[in-house]
Amino acid sequence: MKLVYKNIVVTGGSKGIGKGISKIFLEHGAKLFICGRNIDDLNNAYNELAFYGEIVCVQADLTDMNDVEKLRTSIMKKWDHVDVLVNNASILGSRKTIEEYPENIWNEVLNVNLNAQFYITKKLIPLMKNKYGSSSIINVSSSVGRICRANWGAYSVSKSGLEALTTILSQELKQYNIRVNSVNPGGTRTDMRAEAYPEEDPETLPTPEDISPVFVYLASDESFGETGNQYNARDWIK
Repeated sequence: MKLVYKNIVVTGGSKGIGKGISKIFLEHGAKLFICGRNIDDLNNAYNELAFYGEIVCVQADLTDMNDVEKLRTSIMKKWDHVDVLVNNASILGSRKTIEEYPENIWNEVLNVNLNAQFYITKKLIPLMKNKYGSSSIINVSSSVGRICRANWGAYSVSKSGLEALTTILSQELKQYNIRVNSVNPGGTRTDMRAEAYPEEDPETLPTPEDISPVFVYLASDESFGETGNQYNARDWIK
């Protein structure tokens, strides 16, 4: 029970990695807010996760500042501080060359994968400057955000930008005992992975729950003082 009394916000928490790590967080005693754009996915997640602990689900499109404010207001009505923010929400976009990449999809991917992370982080930082100890921001990155690759287009650019945001925030927030780190999940058994690699056998991949140990570490007090680092979830699988 490493996360007892921790207030944790997980974006994109209704499915995939977000839902998997939310389950593990609850099993470790945390209290959760999760958000997502699809109300049916959120309802399904709530029905599955409420068994494990205290969780609130909020439908929110974090590219919309009105929804960002709605989420912040919902959190403030229930909690007076946030201990952990997991910026997990993202979409894949197109697997095309830059020359062929559709402008509308490019803009959508950058908005969901990078701009939304900026919006929600900016809004929640004041709630993370708390008197109860240190706080943690965990940005879910990707291998193609660290070493960019052809045909990954906006997704690679967005995750590379998220790595830059991680570094900047780690420097700016260290004085407030807010640590900021990124996690590369690696290949994980999710719908997004199946979309990117349709020929791959998902049974060969770890589940979101399998890759959760690094997220638990970074959310817990065990990672106090660790900031500005890049973690690989696969290295933590037991």
